[in-house]
Parts: sequence; C-alpha cells; structure tokens
Amino acid sequence: MNTIKSYIENNKERFLNELIELLKIPSVSADKAFKKDVLNTADFVLKSLKKAGCDKVELCKTPGYPIIYGEKIIDTNLPTVLVYGHYDVQPADPIDLWHSPPFDPVIKKTEIHPEGAIFARGSCDDKGQMYMHVKALEYMTSTGNLPCNVKFMIEGEEEVGSESLSWFVPRNKEKLANDVILISDTGMIANNIPSITTGLRGLSYVEVAITGPNRDLHSGLYGGAVANPINILTKMIASLHDENNHITIPGFYDNVEELSLEERAEMAKAPFSKEDYKKSINIGEIYGEKGYTTNERNSIRPTLDVNGIWGGYTGEGAKTVIASKAYAKISMRLIPNQDWREITELFKNHFESIAPKAVKVEVKPHHGGQGYVTPIDNIGYQAASKAYETTFGKTPIPQRSGGSIPIVALFEQELKSKTILMGFGLNSDAIHSPNEHFGVWNYLKGIETIPYFYNYFTELHHQK
Repeated sequence: MNTIKSYIENNKERFLNELIELLKIPSVSADKAFKKDVLNTADFVLKSLKKAGCDKVELCKTPGYPIIYGEKIIDTNLPTVLVYGHYDVQPADPIDLWHSPPFDPVIKKTEIHPEGAIFARGSCDDKGQMYMHVKALEYMTSTGNLPCNVKFMIEGEEEVGSESLSWFVPRNKEKLANDVILISDTGMIANNIPSITTGLRGLSYVEVAITGPNRDLHSGLYGGAVANPINILTKMIASLHDENNHITIPGFYDNVEELSLEERAEMAKAPFSKEDYKKSINIGEIYGEKGYTTNERNSIRPTLDVNGIWGGYTGEGAKTVIASKAYAKISMRLIPNQDWREITELFKNHFESIAPKAVKVEVKPHHGGQGYVTPIDNIGYQAASKAYETTFGKTPIPQRSGGSIPIVALFEQELKSKTILMGFGLNSDAIHSPNEHFGVWNYLKGIETIPYFYNYFTELHHQK
C-alpha cells in the first residue's frame, strides 16, 4: 500500500483528464432530450471498469436507463465489497449563472481549493466521486493490492428517483450479494476535518397544480372577481409552516424520533461557525425550526421546501393577466422513522383540504425514499474510520447528513447489507447549483483513501 501515493502522482494528469472527458457528457436523466448522452455516459463507465481491471462487465437493461455492473472476484472465500454510484447528473439550469459552461470542465483555484477545483455539472455529484472508485480499483488490480472481491453497480437514474434500480435490485440479489456496500455520494466537514456520514434523510417529492378559470383572464376586467391561482397557491404554501417554522400538515411528526440530549450534545461537538456559514452562502441570518441548531435542522429534523414555482406571464415587459394555472414543486426531507409514502399521502390530503372551492387542486407524487442510519460499531464503519485515519492523520467524525440517497434503505431491505458512506465533497461544492465543483485534492485524496478501506475491511472481516 505504500505505493499508492506514488501511483497517484505518476498518473495524476491522466486521472484528471479522464474525469474531464466524463464530465463533458451531459447525462441529464431528468430531460429526455439528453437520452443519447446518458447512454453514452453509461458506455463510458462500462469501458472504464474494463480498463480498471474488472473481469466481468455488463450493461444491464432496465425499464429505464441501464445499470453498469462490474466485478473482480479473486477468491470466493474472501469478503465482497459492492460499490454503488450514479452516472446521471442534475439539470444545469439556470445556465446564465454559471461562470463557465457546465459541460465544458475547467480547473480553477478557489479560496477553499487553492490547488484547484474542477468546475462542471456532476463533478462532485456524483461522477467525480464515483470515478474515484474506478481509479482506486485500477491501482489495486495493476499493483496486486486488491485484498478482496469487488463488485460495481453504477446507475443512471439517481437524480430522478432510482426507479429502475428499485426494479433491478430485487431481481438480482445473487449477482449483487456482498458483505458491505460502499458509496461516495456524500461529503465531509472540511479538508482538515474528515467525517463519515452515518445518517441520511428520506425524501418525498411532489408537484402541485392549481387551476382557476378555464383560460387566462384580463386582470382589469376580472381582477378581484375570480380566484387568482397564483395568489391562492402562494397562500396555501405559506400556510404549510407556522410562526415557529413547524410544518402544519396533520400527522406529519407522528413518527419523528426526538434525539436525546446526550445524542444532540455529541452532534454539537462537530466544528461549526455560524458566521462562516452565513458568509459562505451570503445570508444575513440563519433561519429554521425553533428550538434546534443549524446542524440539527439540516440533519435530524424533517423539512418542507418549495423547489420551484411558476405560472402566468414571466417574460420581458408587462402582461396584465390572471393565469388559469399555477404550479409548484415541493420536496420534503424526512428522518428515518417517517415513511415517505405515508408522508406523501398526508401532504396530498392536507393540500387538497386547504384549497378554496374556487380552484381545483392536483397533487402529483414524483418520487421518494426512506431515511437511513448506519451504526458506528460495525466493521464497515470501523474500516472506513481507519482508512481516513491513515490518509488524513486524524479520526473522522461521525455525522448525519441532510441529503437523501433513497436506495440505501432499499439495499438493506433487499441485500441485507450495511452501507458505508465515504464522501469526499464539501458543502461549498455547490452540488445541484450553478458552478458545481470538486476539489482536485479531494478527488485524489479519495483515490488514495479507498484502497485502505478494502485492506482494513478484509482484516476486520477475518477477525470476526
């Protein structure tokens, strides 16, 4: 293993160039206009796994985009690590807010990344972090340092709910059999404060439509006499939180677990500067549910947020119109005991009930998933912790994340495996936003750290 640093140094430019080529392909799964690009990205991943040393690589067809499966089985008596990642990316909109084209990657120095960061859609979420595992495998196979078996399952629909993966996993349990699942689709506190994600929030994502008159109306002739769908929608959305930013949907908190004061005290040990937090996103003050800290609000508490809202005339100049329809997309982040299907139904029933009779309401569920917590006393977590200790020189902090990876709960249900979340991104990397980026240092540090996980996991597995 003492060759890993020199291997990375000797191949650094190639590692970066390969990732840049991957990032050039606009694999936006949410938009059918990019279908060919998504499929081209799947082919890129397939070829990369072959070159990295997988003995068997397959493009597995699904009802949607294909799943790329690869494996390197060296001894069936050894433990098996299943690596999961995704090759699809979020839409790049709004394009005009990018400082450089989202699918024309550039490396630029920043205050947080003085060695440079790769600016491109998908650089951190998840192409850059997924590709770390491909390059880590290349190192282990080419130098004879692979201590156990490895399987890869890389999908193309994570950003739209992983529907095809939910179809694929139950039908391929034997193919996917493993001793631990390894994912890098999360982050860490800072480059000098490593952390391992131990919890993820669930998700319920819906779209709502409010319909008023049967056509757009002149706001002078009809204004004040008919319900304006945009006005109604904004009032309905505003009513979903009370004065303490508590969600008002009946039954929403029924299964919410309240962490003990001792657990909250442990969470509070993670370094956090309110002033730095405000400065990083240019806000005047923090905001959220009363009675909880910022780090609690974005990890152990459920939320409801409007992700998009539209209706009426939004072009240049003025058009005095009362729109016939108004729309919004709404996401709810859930904590582990909340069932996303139940929450979706609660939302639907409540939202329909608060609408005045002057409008019609439609609630369209999009996708969702369960939350997840992984215990820190299993050998997978211990192996990850030792790997970070080896390459960072300090013990990582266990940390719950506010994000969602819905398939993690599915993996435990269907494959009976624990998932270890070894993320190397930072909160400042602007995932899902314009100017997404991933530090060159972080990318290479991931490639350096991942092989140590394999070594330590194999050792601990033998000791069981």
